[in-house]
Amino acid sequence: MFKIKKKKLFIPIIILVLTAFLALIGYISIIFLGHYVIDEKKLILHASSKIVDQNGDEVASLYTENREPVSINEIPKEVREAFIAVEDKRFYEHHGIDVKSVGRAVYRDILAGGKVEGGSTITQQLAKNIFLTHDKTFLRKTKEVIIAINLERDYSKDKLLEMYLNQLYFGHGVYGIQAASHYYFNKEVKDLTVSEGAVLAAIPKAPSTYSPVLHPDKSKERRDTILGMMNDQGYISAKEAVSAQGRTLGLNVKKQSETPWFDSYIDLVIEEAEDKYSISGEQLLQGGFTIKVPLDSKLQKTAYQVMKQVSYYPGTDQNAEGSAVFINNKTGGVEAAIGGRDYTSKGYNRVTAARQPGSTFKPLAVYGPAMQEKKFKPYSLLKDELQSYDDYTPKNYDSQYEGEVTMSDAITYSKNAPAVWTLNEIGVETGKSYLKANGIDIPDEGLALALGGLEKGVSPLQLAGAFHTFAANGTYTEPYFISSIKDEDGETIAEHKEEGKRVFSKQTSWNMTRMLQQVVKKGTATSGTYHGDLAGKTGSTSYTGVSGATKDAWFAGYTPKITGAVWMGYDKTDQSHYLKGGSAYSTRLFKDILTQAGETGSVFTKPKNVKELESPIKLEPVKMLKADYTFKAAGLFTIELKWDAQEDDRAVYRIYVNKDGKETLLDSVEGKGNYEIPYANLFSGASYKIVPYNTQTKREGEGTDYVQPKLFSS
Repeated sequence: MFKIKKKKLFIPIIILVLTAFLALIGYISIIFLGHYVIDEKKLILHASSKIVDQNGDEVASLYTENREPVSINEIPKEVREAFIAVEDKRFYEHHGIDVKSVGRAVYRDILAGGKVEGGSTITQQLAKNIFLTHDKTFLRKTKEVIIAINLERDYSKDKLLEMYLNQLYFGHGVYGIQAASHYYFNKEVKDLTVSEGAVLAAIPKAPSTYSPVLHPDKSKERRDTILGMMNDQGYISAKEAVSAQGRTLGLNVKKQSETPWFDSYIDLVIEEAEDKYSISGEQLLQGGFTIKVPLDSKLQKTAYQVMKQVSYYPGTDQNAEGSAVFINNKTGGVEAAIGGRDYTSKGYNRVTAARQPGSTFKPLAVYGPAMQEKKFKPYSLLKDELQSYDDYTPKNYDSQYEGEVTMSDAITYSKNAPAVWTLNEIGVETGKSYLKANGIDIPDEGLALALGGLEKGVSPLQLAGAFHTFAANGTYTEPYFISSIKDEDGETIAEHKEEGKRVFSKQTSWNMTRMLQQVVKKGTATSGTYHGDLAGKTGSTSYTGVSGATKDAWFAGYTPKITGAVWMGYDKTDQSHYLKGGSAYSTRLFKDILTQAGETGSVFTKPKNVKELESPIKLEPVKMLKADYTFKAAGLFTIELKWDAQEDDRAVYRIYVNKDGKETLLDSVEGKGNYEIPYANLFSGASYKIVPYNTQTKREGEGTDYVQPKLFSS
């Protein structure tokens, strides 16, 4: 009996010893692995990223000034407690892993049938944020636990909390609690109240959702929740909690940027890194990257300064907005982008905001496709008549109609009726297919798209990208903001690859360039002064609420080096906010930006194997015709016809003869004002007339009446 009891006692002892041994081995392993995976250098908060322009010069450091490490002693006790209350209430009790919190989280996840609650301690969050990726894998979680235990072993609780508060992301490009205090409250962290501390403690869980700037109601709600938790956990009294909950957020946001002209461009760089290269904004801001961009710093700063001038904006007040974007013709890289006259970081970026493009759409949706499809040429005659298409009746802005106009003139003087007629001739789907090939994919199906009447509109970036196709000899390249990204070790982790695709032929593009030059020289884009070759198109949309009011004013165009688009208007147009002028203002703004940036003097060069587009032939009426019989040698009579020749020697003159009531085309001559008919019959009774003919339009002009030759005219 005694032996049996000894045996029964021996087994648990063995199990206990084995468990203790395995636990010891596990602990030693954790310690060993922890030292293996912990890189002490990562605990040093030095990883600011920098942006360098096309010349390699640093133009911005991504929020280095916003990470200002502070000692734990500079952070008020109540502020620290706010973070502990919401993130890890047993922070000072556990050793890196809170078993109770983990158990509660697992239990609630099981009840909910999915993950609803996290069990991570502050130490675990620190481990994850500094040493690990955000991948939700078992291996990552295991590493997180190992690192957390070792951090607790190597550092004091206060030091861990200090590191945690210094590395947290607080939204709006702000990292660390000191920088957050400066940004949101314009004060040192040591001067924060318990209410302000709770506001900051609310943000890291979801920086966008709980931003006190973007969502003050949600921020206040979560702040009040945290204050309640602090009361529940004994950090503050009920009276203190109620008093703090009754306060406003107390924000005093200071947007301090040493180089505000770069802000909108930087935001677009961050957006492209996220969308195109799957590198989050958080990673960029703390990853120590070197980001090379196609930015022209001088052009960017000039555009920013010029656009702030009130004189360019014919608004009902001084708050009319504008945006501008400029693209390098060779690379497709964006050299400048201004998202607003007073743009602030992470603000509403009008470079990518959709607006109605107006007549700037005509070359893209109508005339370019019409030429490319070989259905029309630059001097083809288009119908210019007041005409209805079912329930749609486009009207010319001046209500004047010529019956027929050349494509060149239709573009130059921005006539609406010919544009819609032409789109109807080539088909809406044809026009849309070319728009899509140029980076503009729209759902619209009606003929109104010929005039830029769209459901949602297009952005200045999209419009500039599409016009860039003409500047690039018919090849579309998606505009880009990032040339390359290198990590801390200098290794290239992302790089722009040029992927141009042919949309228009070189001939079509050259023809369009020459026609758009005429818009600038004598058409709707004559406003302002620019020295050098410039091709472009104006556009405007009306605000129907007020007679004569303009909603959107545009100019999109290109020089031999740069393509750009300028928009101006109000974010919301209404009875009190609208433009009193149109595209003349945006055109002048475009020209002045390039002029003041020194982007002048270049000349378009015709590509090889491309025919030059002749200047238009303008026929004048031929009103005077002199017809005489003259006597030549050998007793022959000759009819001499003389008329006033045109200055343009490309004009062709058709000679018609009328004999016995029958009209016949006798001959044609080019550039001359005379014609001889030998072996004339004095008694034929024939009469003659001269009619000018335009070889470009294939149309006759106004000619003379029929004249009978005279014998021996004095």
